Amino acid sequence: VQLQASGGGLVQAGDSLRLSCAASGRTFSVGWFRQAPGKEREFVAAISWSGAGTYYTDSVKGRFTISRDNAKNTVYLQMNSLKPEDTAVYYCAAGYFSGNYNLPNRYDYWGQGTQVTVSS
Repeated sequence: VQLQASGGGLVQAGDSLRLSCAASGRTFSVGWFRQAPGKEREFVAAISWSGAGTYYTDSVKGRFTISRDNAKNTVYLQMNSLKPEDTAVYYCAAGYFSGNYNLPNRYDYWGQGTQVTVSS
């Protein structure tokens, strides 16, 4: 499975962006991670195959929404009320598992990343 992340850009604080993660084939669990300069990669959000289960890191709860369209093999991350601290390269990842969605080593496939920059 190949993953293609897109939708990043340069925005101002308070703006919104929608990231997309398009897969070349069927995926199961999909997560979004981000990595800011000088920092470790961190979990942002994840969604189960059915979409019934969604999971978020505390710092994005209430602002970000993850969703999926299995007919299009695409997962979305709607990011609202963006803050400068959201600036990072965002990666999507996929794997055939359930549980512990925040652990990068659970994922088998990774996209190339898309840059999100939020100015104050």
